[in-house]
Amino acid sequence: MQNLILNTDSYKTSHYVQYPEGTEHVSSYIESRGGVYPATVFFGLQMFIKQYLTKPITLANIDEADELCAAHGVPFDRAGWLHILTAHNGYLPLHIEAVPEGTLVPTGNVMVQVINTDPACPWLTNYVETALVRAIWYPTTVATVSKACHTIIARYLEETADNLDCLPFKLHNYGARVASSEETTAIGSLAHLVNFKSTDSFSGLLAARRYYGAEMAGFSIPAAEHSTITSWGRDGETAAYANMLKQFGGQDKFVAVVSDSYDIWNAIDNLWGGELKDQVENNGGTLIIRPDSGEAVEVVPEAINRLMAKFGYTTNTKGYKLLPACVRLIQSNGVCVATIEAVLAEMKKLGLSADNVAFGIGGELLQKVNRDTQRIVMKASAICINGEWRDVYKNPVTAPGKRSKKGRLALVKEDGQFKTVLRNTVGADENQLVAVYNDGQVPVEYTLDQVRELVLKF
Repeated sequence: MQNLILNTDSYKTSHYVQYPEGTEHVSSYIESRGGVYPATVFFGLQMFIKQYLTKPITLANIDEADELCAAHGVPFDRAGWLHILTAHNGYLPLHIEAVPEGTLVPTGNVMVQVINTDPACPWLTNYVETALVRAIWYPTTVATVSKACHTIIARYLEETADNLDCLPFKLHNYGARVASSEETTAIGSLAHLVNFKSTDSFSGLLAARRYYGAEMAGFSIPAAEHSTITSWGRDGETAAYANMLKQFGGQDKFVAVVSDSYDIWNAIDNLWGGELKDQVENNGGTLIIRPDSGEAVEVVPEAINRLMAKFGYTTNTKGYKLLPACVRLIQSNGVCVATIEAVLAEMKKLGLSADNVAFGIGGELLQKVNRDTQRIVMKASAICINGEWRDVYKNPVTAPGKRSKKGRLALVKEDGQFKTVLRNTVGADENQLVAVYNDGQVPVEYTLDQVRELVLKF
């Protein structure tokens, strides 16, 4: 699965003879044409470049592709790939420029631009479309969804909490088991870590180390699941909870315990708030109670109010009620962007600070997205034939929304707003697109800290 030549759609192998005679260069761009969110958090291209484009193709790759294409019934440009192998030592002769990772780009603007650097390989620009778009749309979309959650939580904390110190840990990624593959888990989980520092995905942590220089990108805590609680039997529920405090409690420590295996209200009122109340209050750390069923907008406020009835509360400077530091809640069942908004709105209405709760998210973050969530596409916009540049575009009468851009492009800022313009109308220092790949070299690399710092500015 690591043969870059075959990391494309079958039909693209026939394109090398489809361009006009004399074609030397093809310039294409990637944009979000629109979608659920008005802007996208650009992220993830560096992962793809480091994993795939910094490794040269080999003669064995060419032979494998040649054999497969012949059996598959499509043509194969063996001479073209041999030229790349011999003239470029197997590295793709491409120039890729993109906005800095972590930039929030309004839809309808260029985010990436690609051009072949060897006039013998004009077909190569769009040959990589399949791999490149896939490498960009998924982490960019996940980072965008995560950013939307971050924005909502931040707004409610600003309105109902004394500070935003806890914000990086208010959305926890539980999505490893719901993603379609381990690689998907790694990419999507890392995209979430652009906005938050709370995760249960080792894969995302490894990707952060390998591709963005982050020694430790996210954090977790000991947590129970239903199997570890129910293994004690219903009569042993209190003992199961007490064991969690014994094993993982302590000064400044956090422990999360799923508490609805049987009856969440009994667990709050009579177990945590009754038999175990002294232990919770005196263990020196924070117990995080997790309900795992029911309608979140109903369960969360009621659970918090019941906890306040048992453990008390303070009123912060904004006038909202806050549980004591020894106990908090995390809601991770059925969580999506809309759920977070609805729960926090209901809490605010009832005078409860957003600081009382954190959220866990899985499939809605890593799996319930697709390329059309933000309509991310790659289109050719200019072609050079016999030394002359010409505009290329599509404008289907049956779908005006699919009209593509013309010419070699640049992204500039005018009055603080991003705008896509023709490249030859602005100076190079005004262009927000930065070279990130050139003929096998990586001229710019971003750390996760740099990405996080940038995304927080938007």
